[in-house]
Amino acid sequence: MKIDIQYGKHTLNIFLSGELDECTAEYARKQMDDAISQPGITNVIFDLSNLTFMDSTGIGVLIGRYKRLKARNIAIFVKNPSSSIDKIFNMAGLYEIMPKVK
Repeated sequence: MKIDIQYGKHTLNIFLSGELDECTAEYARKQMDDAISQPGITNVIFDLSNLTFMDSTGIGVLIGRYKRLKARNIAIFVKNPSSSIDKIFNMAGLYEIMPKVK
């Protein structure tokens, strides 16, 4: 799991690469929580173009970040999911709380 963070004016871009699963969940949580704790953010975009695998633990990690961001009125979006990750998001109903953007 590799996580790259890019701060824009009010948008935080989080690029996830590799596998988001039980083995990488704690690392991913810490990295993302550190990034989203920064002031001045109004939008967070998860770029999933290099995410190759995600299990239920990974879904839990993203839902946990959603809850933290929602409490601060920060919008959360998903970008560039692979077809397998897109299928997981559709089956889990995640696009209802994290819309897909281009």
